[in-house]
Amino acid sequence: MIGFAIPGDLDAPTGGYVYARRVMAAWRERGVAHRVVPLPGSFPDPDAAALDETAALLRAAPRPLLIDGLAYGAFPEALARAAGASVLLHHPLCDETGLAEDAAARAFETERTALAHARHVIVTSPLTARDLTARFGVAAARITVAIPGLDRADPAPLTGEPPLLLAVGSVTPRKGYHHLVAALSACADLPWSCAIYGAMDRDGAEAARVRAAIDGAGLAERIALHGASSAAALDAAYRGADLFVAPSLHEGYGMAVTEAMARGLPLLVTRAGALPETAPVARLVPPGDEAALAGALRDLLGDAALRRRMGEESLSFARALPGWGETARRVAAAVEAAP
Repeated sequence: MIGFAIPGDLDAPTGGYVYARRVMAAWRERGVAHRVVPLPGSFPDPDAAALDETAALLRAAPRPLLIDGLAYGAFPEALARAAGASVLLHHPLCDETGLAEDAAARAFETERTALAHARHVIVTSPLTARDLTARFGVAAARITVAIPGLDRADPAPLTGEPPLLLAVGSVTPRKGYHHLVAALSACADLPWSCAIYGAMDRDGAEAARVRAAIDGAGLAERIALHGASSAAALDAAYRGADLFVAPSLHEGYGMAVTEAMARGLPLLVTRAGALPETAPVARLVPPGDEAALAGALRDLLGDAALRRRMGEESLSFARALPGWGETARRVAAAVEAAP
């Protein structure tokens, strides 16, 4: 039986938790025995009590054991060594935008040391695999890439008047929403509306910053912050959109981007992390470059035919991506074969 140790709320709508839920759902369908081991929700910033609780939970966990990187990356060396586990890592913790330089350096050293004791490391993109080898010293033979699966979906009609822009992801500094607001402010003379779907409680200061930017630009009637939403609400949002925008400063993969491609949406994304590999059919701009983002928005908002052509390219690319059954198979095989 595979033990899958996950910190916090497994029902949270963020990409990492969606990945875990979909992998386990596919395991259930295929008869792969597994059990969730719930870890404290304070990760990746655990106190001593949380680490003690985690150690006890892992001692009693089924084997082989898989631990989510949101927790494992913060393990002190003794706990990582004792865990004897494989790791599912979406992106290194030290790459989270907004960390002070000294905090990022400490996070890097903690994660590098912990990963040295992992039986195997499962990542969600080839870029993250290369990064772990180059920066963290994890041998390529100890890494398996299992990109997120993707469900087939009906394409969006792309007939909005005015066009509706969609962005999906928790409101945190790494998602770059304040850059999107600035770029949209530079396009205020054009017809458009924008909907942002994502949890507002992951970083209260950033949520306040984005709200203030919207209000300061006079765009409160045109940019809607919907917060965390149900799967049904998100599906309706994708179906009603005309252009998907990801202004991120870093992404380990970009599950929301592939969901947009599955609906045949044209994409405007940054060259951040794995996004150019995740969405090679997208219009790309440098991360944090508000002028470039505004210029690309003008091009796409002003050309419905271009948006339709890009949407067709998105749909064609998405239909070649694996489903969740293949992703779950790769994860289980890697965990079960780990020495």
